[in-house]
This record gives sequence, structure tokens and C-alpha cells, in this order.
Amino acid sequence: MRRALDAFYKLGGALSALSLTLIMLLIVTQVLGRVLDKLMVWAGFDALGLTVPGLAEIAAFLLLGATFFGLGYTFWQGGHIRVTLLLQHLPKSLHRLMDILVTLIAVSVTGFAAWHSARLALDSHDFGDLSIGMVPVPLWIPQAVMTLGLIWLLVALLDALFLLASGRISQLTNEAPEE
Repeated sequence: MRRALDAFYKLGGALSALSLTLIMLLIVTQVLGRVLDKLMVWAGFDALGLTVPGLAEIAAFLLLGATFFGLGYTFWQGGHIRVTLLLQHLPKSLHRLMDILVTLIAVSVTGFAAWHSARLALDSHDFGDLSIGMVPVPLWIPQAVMTLGLIWLLVALLDALFLLASGRISQLTNEAPEE
């Protein structure tokens, strides 16, 4: 089960990286198109008008994917910022209890957000909502990506909560867990 969960988190990280790579490729394509147009005009030819329509909207949706798909992976790799100001002043015996409490709160908030994000995506699908811009994108698609990313994080948080409650790990840290 541990290998399956780790692979699940890595898949989220890979989808996040893929989203960032696609943003980079779109922007490079746009820049090269503009450079080619300038060179064509400079050489006395008409500009070709090479642009990526709706680049800003597409990049924004891909950034949403990069952010939300990477949440679970980043959590499990210890990449999320943890504020330990209170924790460092507590006795060591309370660290695990506080980690369980904070993780339980995070599970609750993330579950709430995932539920309402899913409802929003379903409503957008039912009403046929489209993004405003050069390329009309059905809004349920990026909203579904956001929901999936929140579910990914929820699974990671539940995994951490189970490991903390069962005593398999003594506390959450800012480092990736031992394999």
C-alpha cells in the first residue's frame, strides 16, 4: 500500500511538472512567433501574425493544474511551510498530539474545500459555464482539476494522520519521510 500511495503522490508531482512544462512551451512558442514576425518585417516581408490565441487564459488554467496537482506530492515531500513557533515551546511529549490535531484540522478544511469545489464543477458543467476570453473553455474542466488536486492533498493528509495516530511516525517534519 505504501508503494501505491508514494506512486500516487509522484504522479501528482509529475502532472504538476507537466503543466509547468506546457506553460513554458506555450510562452516560448509565442516569443519565437513574435521574433520571427519582427525578422520578417525587418527583412521587408509581411508579418505572419504567429500568436497563441488565448495564451493568458490557457497558461492560467495550466498554472492552476501545476498548483493543485502538486499539493499532495509537495506535502509528502515536506515542502509545505510549517510554522513551528508554538511547537518548539511545547514539551516533546505533546509534539505528536499537536501534529495529529493540526493534521485533523487540515483534513477537515481540505475535505470541505474538495467537496465544495466538486459541487462548483458539477454546477458549471450543468449550466454550461464557459471562460471569458479568446478561447472559451468549459469552466468545469479547470474546476475538476482543482477538485482532483484537493482530493490528492486530502489523501496525503489522511495518510499522514493514519501514520501519526498509529505511531508509525512520531511527528511531521519538513523533510521527506524515510522509505
